[in-house]
Amino acid sequence: MGRLAIFGCGGFGREVLEPARRYASGIGCSEVVFVSDVPSELVLGTAVISPDELTPDDQLVIAVGSPGDRRAVAERLQRIPAGKIIAPSALVGPGCEIGDGAILCDNTIVTASAVIGKHFHSNIFSYVAHDCVIGDFVTFAPRVSCNGRVHVHDGAYIGTGAVLREGKPNKPLVIGVGAVVGAGAVVLNDVAPGTTVVGMPARPLR
Repeated sequence: MGRLAIFGCGGFGREVLEPARRYASGIGCSEVVFVSDVPSELVLGTAVISPDELTPDDQLVIAVGSPGDRRAVAERLQRIPAGKIIAPSALVGPGCEIGDGAILCDNTIVTASAVIGKHFHSNIFSYVAHDCVIGDFVTFAPRVSCNGRVHVHDGAYIGTGAVLREGKPNKPLVIGVGAVVGAGAVVLNDVAPGTTVVGMPARPLR
């Protein structure tokens, strides 16, 4: 098997380097490298290559926090298969589906019967509880609490320490496409697509 390639060697890319090394060794990848449009010297002892140096034998994960920017990179480099990074201390429970390109950082949890889309980021100490559905290119910043029966649609960004209350069996809590939940917000009601909410309880930002 080829390399596990991390696009982006900024803060988040460097944070996931060590989990990536451990995960790569378990799936038989030969090496972990960074990928950048501006290749440089070694970063934390790791080679930095250009996108043109990637091959179809490599597996690509995109360590770019912005959902829109992450989608743009994925579309540009769709010739390269998407990999995953699941940190050794992350927990994925029974009945869960984890999409290609996902990054589950240390001390994150996906509990049970959750469906995770492509290129999801779950930063340190965040969790996704039972029966949640997470779309593509969703970002959870650190310590997000996503309780049961929540549907987070494509491209949403959930800020540090946000709490998404549990939905009901016949009515999940819905975070719309491209919505932003501010740091520390407590979301009790659905969030419309493209809306930014802040506060406790969360309300649209004006």
